[in-house]
Amino acid sequence: MSSGGGPDLSSATPVDREQWRSQVKKVLQRSGLIGEQAPAGPVEDVLASTTYDGIAVHPLYTEGPPEAGSPGLAPFVRGSRPQGSVAEGWDVRQRHENPDAAETNREILADLYNGVSSLWLRLGSGGLAVDDLADALEGVHLDMIGVALDAGEDFGAAAEAFLVVAAEQDVRGSALSGNLGADPLGVQARTGRPGDRDGAVRLARRCATEFPELKALVVDGLPYHDAGGSDAQELGCSLAAGTTYLRWLTEAGLDVDTAAGLLEFRYATNADQFLGIAKLRAARRLWEQVTRACGASEPTRAQTQHAVTSAAMLTRRDPWVNMLRTTIATFAAGMGGAQAVTALPFDAAIGLPDGFARRIARNTQSLLLEESHLAQVIDPAGGSWYVESLTDELAQAAWQWFQEIEAAGGLPAALESGLVAERLSATWEERRAAIAHRADAITGVSEFPNLDEAPLEREPAPQQPSGGLPVHRYAEDFERLRDAADARLAETGSRPAVFLATLGSLAAHNARASFARNLFAAGGIESTDAGATESTDDVLAAYAGTPVVCLCSSDKVYAERAAETAAALKQAGAKHVLLAGKPGDPPPEGVDGFLFAGCDALAVLTDVHEKLGVGR
Repeated sequence: MSSGGGPDLSSATPVDREQWRSQVKKVLQRSGLIGEQAPAGPVEDVLASTTYDGIAVHPLYTEGPPEAGSPGLAPFVRGSRPQGSVAEGWDVRQRHENPDAAETNREILADLYNGVSSLWLRLGSGGLAVDDLADALEGVHLDMIGVALDAGEDFGAAAEAFLVVAAEQDVRGSALSGNLGADPLGVQARTGRPGDRDGAVRLARRCATEFPELKALVVDGLPYHDAGGSDAQELGCSLAAGTTYLRWLTEAGLDVDTAAGLLEFRYATNADQFLGIAKLRAARRLWEQVTRACGASEPTRAQTQHAVTSAAMLTRRDPWVNMLRTTIATFAAGMGGAQAVTALPFDAAIGLPDGFARRIARNTQSLLLEESHLAQVIDPAGGSWYVESLTDELAQAAWQWFQEIEAAGGLPAALESGLVAERLSATWEERRAAIAHRADAITGVSEFPNLDEAPLEREPAPQQPSGGLPVHRYAEDFERLRDAADARLAETGSRPAVFLATLGSLAAHNARASFARNLFAAGGIESTDAGATESTDDVLAAYAGTPVVCLCSSDKVYAERAAETAAALKQAGAKHVLLAGKPGDPPPEGVDGFLFAGCDALAVLTDVHEKLGVGR
């Protein structure tokens, strides 16, 4: 033992790679992930996974990371500022979209009083009326608080209304900070209609001469993320948008340093914390590469980032779990080096957030800053071989996609031709399949649902502009089934139900019965079971006549009783017999389908809904 009471590791025998592989193989064999024979390739391949960009995530990283530079210096992988967020933390930015100006003003003042340091205001058709902006900002000192506007096609009117409020407060132009929110390509991505290029350029020129700390344009990656795109696709599209804006502004007479300084980039982070960290780091490296090629000086090549917790990952069912997802995504945003971070309230997918949800959202950031002290380390992920390698590979994948967009004529042309929509759709279908098979689990929805939860009610949020790229949520397919099952409950007073024909003792059937019960609940279907049974007659005695039944037991008991029980249940009125387990060779007679880990759970549930007449 060491003098401190812990084990003395000074004489420990080093473990080499082959010893590690041997121990891993034993664990995998005990868990059933591999057989007694060694896998064809390295044992690490069994534990590796692949992102939607085709990047392999390995269980062990044994090579040094690529050179990432220093914080605040090109290529800015380690942060756009040399001090990181150590001095003041990151900017806690809360979003507001309530059309009621008086209510928005109350929410804004509550946020500012309780830790928020800047505001993100949705205006126009997707939020507060532009004419009501002055009322919403009543009591807000614009020389102290940054404001990011988000008005879509109405960005020109929104910017003018904001500047009028600033003038009425007698705020110096140099004291204004935030972003006026011009984003013509974001408008095109969301609506399918070209945005106002000339208006964006005029606004940028005005900011350059009158408001040196105020950004004019936002390069918004959220439309590509919300359409189901991958991290590299979001990065590549945002890089193409930023490059297009640089072209527009320099063609209008602004020098490249000034043009680059007028842009702020907005990215999504989700519950995959390491990909979120790597995405923000890769974004800075890529933008430095673009602006360096354009001749920008080193300080202006640093990217200004606003990270937002993913709306696509939020669920309407069991929304309390969103607090955990948002915490992880906020952690990734802070660790990744974003200057401004927005944590969406846990009920944002349901409607307008209430006061409790807004409080939790801002306190999530306060906790990470004040209690977890995340901002007290400059680039806390720096030097991690995993993070650095992931950053490098993600940057390469994004750069390849960016070059393809540029070869297609740039982002406006790629959006108009459907190239972007086609690629994002392919990724969404891949993601959708992984969710359907529960390879990408959604806690509280596809896994461990709570059938007895009381639906959370919220005032509807304003309808956002549409007509361009689709907007998805990862839970939407499962939640449609839950909605249909709830409608059946409201109409008839009872849920759609299946009967679990549990064969044998509790020890024999419990594991698969629990699995089946959890899977059916993901579709809003409740399960009754026969309990411990010794014979087919015991099962039939408990059977209440439901059209769909599921046999649950061990493989040994299936071999003895499955075919007999399936035949007896069909004779008693069952129309569709499932079995919890993989198909045998040959499968038991009388069984119509199987459910097991890795099966297409969504297809199983959709079929059961149809057999039970749900939604008719």
